[in-house]
Amino acid sequence: MGIRLSEHKIFTVSKITEGEEILDNDNLFLKLYDHSYDLFKNIKSRQFNSGANSYYIKEEVGFYSIKADYYVGLDWLGNTGRTVYVEPKINVGLTEYFTTCLQENAQNISDEYADFNAENVEVNYLEMLFQIMSLPKTAEVSKDVIQVDWDAKYIKIDSKDDRLTPFLVVQFLQILKSIVRKGLKKSYYKVQENLNNRVKGKLLVSRQIKQNVFKNKFTSSFCEFQVFGEDHVENRFLKKVLQFSESFIENNELLFSSNIDSVKNVLNYCRPSFEQIGDDIDEFNLKHIKKNPFFNEYHEAIRVGQFILKLFSYNITKTAQKRIETPPFWIDMPRLFELYFYYNILKANSSDQQYIHYQYSTYGNSLDIFVSKPNYEMIIDAKYKLKYNKSHIHEDIRQVSGYARLNKVISEVKKNNPEWNNDKMIDCLIIYPDLKMFSNEEKTLKDFSLENIKKQFSYAENQITAYYKVFKLGVTLPIL
Repeated sequence: MGIRLSEHKIFTVSKITEGEEILDNDNLFLKLYDHSYDLFKNIKSRQFNSGANSYYIKEEVGFYSIKADYYVGLDWLGNTGRTVYVEPKINVGLTEYFTTCLQENAQNISDEYADFNAENVEVNYLEMLFQIMSLPKTAEVSKDVIQVDWDAKYIKIDSKDDRLTPFLVVQFLQILKSIVRKGLKKSYYKVQENLNNRVKGKLLVSRQIKQNVFKNKFTSSFCEFQVFGEDHVENRFLKKVLQFSESFIENNELLFSSNIDSVKNVLNYCRPSFEQIGDDIDEFNLKHIKKNPFFNEYHEAIRVGQFILKLFSYNITKTAQKRIETPPFWIDMPRLFELYFYYNILKANSSDQQYIHYQYSTYGNSLDIFVSKPNYEMIIDAKYKLKYNKSHIHEDIRQVSGYARLNKVISEVKKNNPEWNNDKMIDCLIIYPDLKMFSNEEKTLKDFSLENIKKQFSYAENQITAYYKVFKLGVTLPIL
């Protein structure tokens, strides 16, 4: 029995002495007898990385509270035998938005949102991933967006609740598309063939005796030799994963929702390149294929491909099952949002990419995005927080302001702009998620060029007036 949450929802677990145990995912509560309730005592918050948790659990007076953070995934809830499943929904954030507006006596909430059901708002994370993986520069830094605990006990779920497999399939197909666009890698590989009137490579004595000598074929030679071409084990592996992915897509189209046409287009783009590639590869090679560090895209495609085959236990019939087993996993939504913006700014400024630095590191600090182009210098920090729709967070502003004072940052600015004055301050920008229902169509950030971003600073709603040269911009998220 699993507990369902969405970002920042709070679920309560309380104790009962009589009646039946109740799990109510709609009203976010679970009532248990003493022996089941006591199992929650030793559960700790699930750590995603050194700075954040996937979910928090806290002992209150008479109950436990479980709160989801900015991560989407599925995991075991300690040793209770229960699971926690966090969906990519932002419903509580919208409720807080309305509350803030009412507290501030805001008059700009239109009537069309008054009866809006926040439960239906779900971030289309697959579309975000699809775009991120389409650009090599963003694809290569997306490896840590998802964490999968392959060593943990698998969790049984309905296939309609599967979030992990569609994520991995989209990731794999976009990497494969990049490989196909460049052309499949050629390599030496061994071939065994019964040759007529000639010998090539090494004569396989035992096969020669069985297939030729015993059958009086004295002019034939069964040989093993090397060939240089595309039909080697790595490409055969990729074809095998492509077949599994195609079967999964055909049987689970609804899991890809509005992204299904884009997914099929990539599938159709990749398939012809593998028509001449064999699919005869044994299970040992599937599980133990070696990665070549000189071909980074192949390395990543094989890594993700092995995950996909592992999910289906190397059995393609499992791609059609309605009840599946999946390992615990977590998707880092703040990281996904950060990469989504990075993708858009790179795409809109293709001639200025040398000035756009991602995860610029100095003295233990890591800046999300640092722009060093002359006259457009800015520090950009992506915050996956809806609160910026109506307010701001002082701690975030202190953080981004501190980045603008780093000597290494100033030196980089001076290198590109020798006329830079030390007394001049670098613009600080906080990027936050916006939703289409709240977006002003005239002022929604659709053009991510540096010129347009700079232009947005002149609008009052994008200025954080309590601070000098600190701005905020909302980026519309794709939603279902």
